[in-house]
Amino acid sequence: MDEKIVDARKLIADMPNITVLTGAGISAESGIPTFRGEDGLWKNFRPEDIATPQAFLNDPRLVWDWYEWRRKIIREAKPNAGHFALVELQKQLSNFTLITQNIDGLHQIAGSTSIIELHGNLWQVRCTKCGFTEQNYEVPLRELPPNCRQCKSIARPNVVWFGEIIPMCIIDKCLIAIESCQIMLIIGTSGVVEPAASMGLIAKQTGKTVIEINLDVTPSSGMYDISIRGKSGEILPLICQINKDYN
Repeated sequence: MDEKIVDARKLIADMPNITVLTGAGISAESGIPTFRGEDGLWKNFRPEDIATPQAFLNDPRLVWDWYEWRRKIIREAKPNAGHFALVELQKQLSNFTLITQNIDGLHQIAGSTSIIELHGNLWQVRCTKCGFTEQNYEVPLRELPPNCRQCKSIARPNVVWFGEIIPMCIIDKCLIAIESCQIMLIIGTSGVVEPAASMGLIAKQTGKTVIEINLDVTPSSGMYDISIRGKSGEILPLICQINKDYN
């Protein structure tokens, strides 16, 4: 077994308070295209044309057509071994928080709890007028764009678009989770999208141990305590066997 994986297992066994940050890489292993990879979702679409408040104002049907396409892809996806390993890890720990940049809901399907969704959730729709928000798993949606059940105004995906600010209450929850943990796991994130890109560095600056799992080197890889190259679906199940070997 890779020496770095063994080291990560030992660290986790000795420090039961963990905060995890996941990005698109963990979902890519379930067949969901990433934004920035070779076959990324932005290959044929510019984000400023699709995922911005202005785009929605200009052409809500176009934006919803694109999100409907994404919902169809994600509906067929299933959690992978990496998702399930995090569920098992949570069961072993006294304090566990999962921060995710993903909007696909796969962590919830796998069984994770204590989840902070940085960028919202694709399976929620939010009224642009009254703010009413509800889960909606219809694929396809009965009408595009959908209307609010409360006031009949147009509804939008409950996700954070380019040009929008993540609510401070969400940021505060993330910072509290980082402050209270002993180890931070950073999994499958490119390390270039803020504020997630800075979270590992914040953890390091506050004395936490940071372990990264990613296919590629990221801008912050050299600053972390352990940086493991590979698929999270292969590495996380090995790391999460800590009770069998060290406890």
